[in-house]
Amino acid sequence: MRSVLPAMDWLGSYTRADLGGDALAALIVTVMLIPQSLAYAMLAGLPPEVGLYASVAPLLAYALFGSSRALAVGPVAVVSLMTAAALSQVVPPEAGQAVLLGAALLLALLSGVLQLLLGLLKAGVIANFLSHPVISGFISASGILIAVSQVKHLLGVRAEGDGLPELLPALGSALGETNSTTLAVGLLVLAFLYGVRRGGKALLRRLGLGPRLADGLAKAGPAAAVVLSTLAAWWLGLDALGVKLVGAIPGGLPPLTLPPLDGELALQLLLPAALISLIGFVESVSVAQTLAAKRRQRINPNQELVGLGAANLAAACTGGYPVTGGFARSVVNYDAGARTPAAGVLTAVGIGGAALVLTPLLAFLPQATLAATIIVAVLSLVDFAAMRRTLRYAKSDFAAMLATFLLVLIEGVEAGILAGVAVSVLLFLWRTSRPHYAVVGQVPGTEHFRNVLRHEVLTSAHVLSLRIDGSLYFANARFLEDLLVREMARRQEVTDVVLQCAAVNFIDASALESLEAAMGRLKSAGVRLHLSEVKGPVMDRLQRSAFLLHLTGRIFLTQHAAMAELDPRVTAAADVAEKPRLSLLSPSDLWPKPAAGVVPVEPAGTRTRGAIP
Repeated sequence: MRSVLPAMDWLGSYTRADLGGDALAALIVTVMLIPQSLAYAMLAGLPPEVGLYASVAPLLAYALFGSSRALAVGPVAVVSLMTAAALSQVVPPEAGQAVLLGAALLLALLSGVLQLLLGLLKAGVIANFLSHPVISGFISASGILIAVSQVKHLLGVRAEGDGLPELLPALGSALGETNSTTLAVGLLVLAFLYGVRRGGKALLRRLGLGPRLADGLAKAGPAAAVVLSTLAAWWLGLDALGVKLVGAIPGGLPPLTLPPLDGELALQLLLPAALISLIGFVESVSVAQTLAAKRRQRINPNQELVGLGAANLAAACTGGYPVTGGFARSVVNYDAGARTPAAGVLTAVGIGGAALVLTPLLAFLPQATLAATIIVAVLSLVDFAAMRRTLRYAKSDFAAMLATFLLVLIEGVEAGILAGVAVSVLLFLWRTSRPHYAVVGQVPGTEHFRNVLRHEVLTSAHVLSLRIDGSLYFANARFLEDLLVREMARRQEVTDVVLQCAAVNFIDASALESLEAAMGRLKSAGVRLHLSEVKGPVMDRLQRSAFLLHLTGRIFLTQHAAMAELDPRVTAAADVAEKPRLSLLSPSDLWPKPAAGVVPVEPAGTRTRGAIP
C-alpha cells in the first residue's frame, strides 16, 4: 500500500509540529494562489472560477499519490498558455463557453490518463528526451509570449494571435483604442507588484518586522493588489469609465463534472495533451528533486507521474483544467515551512473557502490587475543569461535552444517544443555519427595510455593503438570502418591494431557488421585486429555473435596488457623510465629518451601544464 499511496509514509508519523509548519505554509500559499489561479485561468482563455476549481481537488489527489513533500500543484503559467493554444485550435470563437469548458475538461482528462499510464509503466525516463537547453528556450519564449499576450488587457483592447507575428501587429493596430483608465490601473499595479518583488521584503525588515513575517507579507503582494484594485474599482465606479472587470463569479465549491466523451475531439487534443503532460512532468520533477535534495529526501519520478496524473484526473472531474507543480509556488511552500503534503490539503481547504465566500467580492476585480499579475510572474521565467552560457559552452545545444525559442515566439508553443526535440535528436545523431577518437601511446612510468596529440608518450612502429570515445551504432558504423582503413593506409608498417573500447558502452548490429567488414579488409592486408578493455555488457553481446570466432587477434583486459604482448619494448621502455612526479615541469624535463625501436611522439600544439589527463 505504501507503494500505491505514498501518503502512508508521512501520515503514520505526523506530529503537531508538522501541522504547525504545514498550516503556516498553506496560509501563505493560499494567499498567493488565489490571484494566480484567477489570472492563469484568464491566460488559458477560461472563466476565472475555473482557476479556483483547478486549485482544490488536484491538490488533494496529489497529496495522496505524489512523492514530494514540498511540491505545490495547481495552475501554472506555461501550462495555461499551452491550454489556451490547444483550445484555440479545436474550439471556434462562436462555439460558446460550454463547449470551451468541455474541451478544457477533456484536455485535463487526457493529460491525466497519459501521465498515469507513463507512471504505471515506469516510463519516467521519457522526460530525458527533453534536454535542458530545449526546456530553457521553451520557458523563456513562453514567458515573453505570455507577457505580450497580456498587454491587450493592460490597454483595454482586443488583440488575438498565437505568435508574435500575429500579436504585435494586432496590438499595434489597436493602440488607438486604448482606454486610458485601464492603462493607468494596469501600470499602477505593475509598478506596485514590481516594487514589492524587488524591495518589499527589505522595506518590511527596515520597519522592524522579522525575516519570516516580512517574507510572507512580500509574497502576499499579488493578493494585496487584488484587494486594493477591487476596492478602487468598486468605490470609483471604474467600470463606467470603460475598465473591464472580471464580473460575477459563481460561488460554491468545485462542481462534479464529466468531460465530453467525443472521440474526434479527443484525437485533436491528444498531441497537445501529450506535450502538456511531458512539459508539466519535467517542470514538476525538476522542482521536486531540487527541494527534496535540500532535506536529504528523495522522490520517485514514476510516482510523480502517478501523482500528477491523479491531480489532472481530479481537475477533469471538478471543473478544472490541466495542472502541474509550480516552481515559484513550491519554493514559497518550502520556505514557509511545509513539512508534508498536508500543506497542499490545507491549501485546498483555503481555496475552497475562498470559492465559497470571496467570489461575490471579486466581481469588481479589473482584468488589468490579473494581467499585471501574470506579467510580473512570467518575466522571471525569461533567462537570457542561460542562452549566453549555453552559447559559450556548446554551440550545438545553443542551436536547439534558439530553434525552440524562435519557433515558440513565431509559430506557438507546440511547434516550438516539437522543433526543439527534433533539433536535439538530429544534433545528437550528428555528433555521435563521428565520435571522437585518438591514437594513443603509453605514458612513461605508468600503465596509462593517452592521446599522442596531447601528451609525450611512447608508441610502437608496428602496433597501432586506437581509442574510440563513444558507443558504436548505426549512425557511426561506416565511420568506424572508414577510420580503420584510413589509419592503416597511413601506416604501412603496422601489423596489429588494438581497438581500446573503454568508452564503448554498446555495439549494435550495424556497427558489428562494419567491424567485421573492417576486420576482413585488415586481414587481407596482413593486419590483425585486437580489442582491449571491453566492458562486460558489450562482451556479453559479442559472445552471442560469431564475431569472436572470426576475430583475427585477441581480446585483452587492459591496453597495457595488449602492448606488453604485442610489443614488449614499449612497456619495457616505459617501466624503466623515471616515474613522473607531481610537478609543473614539462615532461621532457623528466623523462629520458626511449629505447631503440620505440617511437616517441611529441605533443602537438601547446600543452597545458598541470592539466588533468
